[in-house]
Amino acid sequence: MPYKALMATAVVVASVSGTAWLLSAENDGKFSWLPFGSQSDHQEASAMAGGRTPATSEVNSSVAPAPSDNALGFMLASVADDYQRSARYPDYSVPLSTAQAEAYQGNRYHPVELPLEDDGRFVVTLDKFRFTRGEPILVVASLSGRQVFGDTLSATLESATKRDKADSADLPATEDSGYYQGTISSDHDPGEYRLIVEARVDGKPVRHVSSLSIEPDLGDFGGIDSPYVSGNDLVIPVRFDPDHAGYYALSAQLYNGQRALAQLSTEESLGSGSGTLVLKAHGSVLANQDIEGQLQLRNLQLRQMPDRPGDRTHYAFGPDDGYEFSPPDLGNLRDTPAVNTESEQRAALLRQLADKF
Repeated sequence: MPYKALMATAVVVASVSGTAWLLSAENDGKFSWLPFGSQSDHQEASAMAGGRTPATSEVNSSVAPAPSDNALGFMLASVADDYQRSARYPDYSVPLSTAQAEAYQGNRYHPVELPLEDDGRFVVTLDKFRFTRGEPILVVASLSGRQVFGDTLSATLESATKRDKADSADLPATEDSGYYQGTISSDHDPGEYRLIVEARVDGKPVRHVSSLSIEPDLGDFGGIDSPYVSGNDLVIPVRFDPDHAGYYALSAQLYNGQRALAQLSTEESLGSGSGTLVLKAHGSVLANQDIEGQLQLRNLQLRQMPDRPGDRTHYAFGPDDGYEFSPPDLGNLRDTPAVNTESEQRAALLRQLADKF
């Protein structure tokens, strides 16, 4: 980022934050919230989640400390501190909490509840958001209310852009009262689609609309090769055999049992046939960790980057169970910050700006 653009961004962020501080009737001189400005919100936020919180003042709690005479300078310095704290991790390996790991899963469908009269509700659930072309789309609907009629719902799949009907299916009632279930085909051109499930409530049609994506078959995951330590990184080679040559980006989450450790990512150019994408976990996220037993690589998400501007990014996903492996000796990994000259220069610039206020 050019320095002029960074300076303008920092001044705008600090000005807005400083104004909020001045207008806060409850302000006691402490800034408990800080903006996170970065190229990747999730990675930066997860990096800063491991940072220390300011120590509580040991003065008498009944006497509020006097606010800084220079709120704008204080805010710029605080932003610089947070930026430097997050920049200690390389882009390819950032710490991750279990809650963040659940939020970052790239193929989760979040059901939307449609409220009906008399405390009724209409909910459609899918097992995921992105489907590989050809696999069946399982649709489960729940419908409640005093005026629900019929033992079958209808499901229609249509293009999100042209609204052309791609497929349709019936969702018969299940043995559980109020639930309906069926499948609809995904053997259609890759793209964005709308799933419309229709019921009759109080003699009138009610439509529930969900969004989903159909992806082409990009290739096959072939497991992982033996992980090893190189420098201050745990290196995990992931085999993927793409159907077409191109530029691919892989992300995955490193676990130890039920504990999330890090979000890993890499980008590689692969030829058609066989290929390997190399994930690395930096020592700053693994050193001094109490690691017991096996490590797991979960929630593998692959993106095929578009060849031309305007083309879609295509997605593929690793096996649901991920991959488990025995780690090599991690004793030589060090909890030292990654060397990132550009990030250090940006943090230094923010501090220089803070000194001018």
